[in-house]
Amino acid sequence: MTRNHAPKSLAVLLRARMHPDALPSPPPQPPSPPPPPTDPAASPTAAAAVRHWLHTSASAASPPPAALDSFSDGYRSLDRGGRREVLRSLAADYDVPRARVRDLMRQYMSVASASAAMGGDDAEAEEGKEGAAAALYRMERGLRDALRPRYAGFLEAMNAQPGGLKLLAVLRADLLALLGEENVPALRALDSYLKEKLVTWLSPAALTLHQITWDDPASLLEKIVAYEAVHPIRNLIDLKRRLGVGCRCFGYFHPAIPGEPLIFIEVALHKDMAASIQEVLWDDPPTPESEASCALFYSISSTQPGLSGINLGKFLLKRVIDMLRRDMPSVQIFATLSPIPGFMQWLRAKLASQIKLAETESQEGDSLEGASSTFRESILLADEEKMIHDAIEHAHGKQGIELLQDILKTSQWVNSDKLSAALKSPLMRLCARYLAGEKIRGKALDAVANFHLQNGAMIERINWMADQSEKGIQQSGGIMVNYLCRLEKIEEYALSYSGTGLIHSSPSISQYLEVTAIIE
Repeated sequence: MTRNHAPKSLAVLLRARMHPDALPSPPPQPPSPPPPPTDPAASPTAAAAVRHWLHTSASAASPPPAALDSFSDGYRSLDRGGRREVLRSLAADYDVPRARVRDLMRQYMSVASASAAMGGDDAEAEEGKEGAAAALYRMERGLRDALRPRYAGFLEAMNAQPGGLKLLAVLRADLLALLGEENVPALRALDSYLKEKLVTWLSPAALTLHQITWDDPASLLEKIVAYEAVHPIRNLIDLKRRLGVGCRCFGYFHPAIPGEPLIFIEVALHKDMAASIQEVLWDDPPTPESEASCALFYSISSTQPGLSGINLGKFLLKRVIDMLRRDMPSVQIFATLSPIPGFMQWLRAKLASQIKLAETESQEGDSLEGASSTFRESILLADEEKMIHDAIEHAHGKQGIELLQDILKTSQWVNSDKLSAALKSPLMRLCARYLAGEKIRGKALDAVANFHLQNGAMIERINWMADQSEKGIQQSGGIMVNYLCRLEKIEEYALSYSGTGLIHSSPSISQYLEVTAIIE
């Protein structure tokens, strides 16, 4: 390490917590307490003080900057309960003024009825019709204004305030957490409106793409370490490798949140499409960039939970591909090495339901046979079940799916060559089914799969023991998947998936699905 890099290394080491487990987002630092309301005898709670500044800001046609700052500082200092109190007030007390809307609608219907009843073709009748039409246009404008929630001006003013966009991201993260427990209409309406505005404020035109390198400030590198959500950065050597030769890291930045990426993506440059995360992160030496023909996207992380559901990753991925195509013409393959976070949860639930169904059939006998047959599935092939039985010394007369359920309760099976060999065939086949066959509302059940498929990628290959970390084994049995971006087909695949749910996959994936279809 050179003398120039020593201070930065020390700063990152001291300020960023590096360990094998996933790292939480750093909590906001509590600022000084908000100023109290004008009546000092009131002795308000902290949440009441923040609601005071909310009322001052939301009730004004042009919210005072000082009130917005006081609200922002006060809200950040609140505990979980205080924030929720403020959010409930924002959603309910500053919603659409429905009494005014009803009054305007009555007036509108009265004028519309009078206009329709006007007859005659003389000048006086025509003048009356024109006057009524003008009145209707005015009322329609009034209705549009009245249907705008009263918190709209407050949110827009906060966005224009220094530090306001970051505060709104924090506020929406809290709102999403609250909605998980209190799914009430007023809160849903607030979330829908705020999300719609954030989509506008965070349009790609407002964002800057920046390649993050070792020469960036230590404060930025610290955030990369803290927010890496897929493959935790273990130490300085790991961080430096991910930013060095044969690798790239790109982030989307917004001028209102300087020095902090909203989302960032990590890329490895390889000769071929990698089949395991080990060869991406830990194998030495890296591929010389002059020999690289594949850009492998292996991690994408959002730094703002409050931007959930706003697809910045789609635009970031496209811009990075365009940049790499321009700067590295030798790179012709654009693919991912992606986790499959929901696979094992789905498989365990599937095994449990089939075992429960078999137990019910055994207890009830013929009375349930016709009804239960609709839900019965053959999870394992005959030879797969035999291999699992052969790998277990004491099966105790259990069925293959029962043995498989027992094996998957822990991750110890990966330490047995015999068990690993027995599980490879069924897990690979069932993983292909999970990725390409299991859907919710017509789209892929797996969230990562849905993200890449809606962006026009196809399922190219699934890889055995591609992530041997504890997290990888628990989430996906160690399996990872390559999604391939065929540049000439991206738009076609994206449109067919969004329109009909059609999932494009390679012949190897299709073969797994054909076998699964035969046994079911």
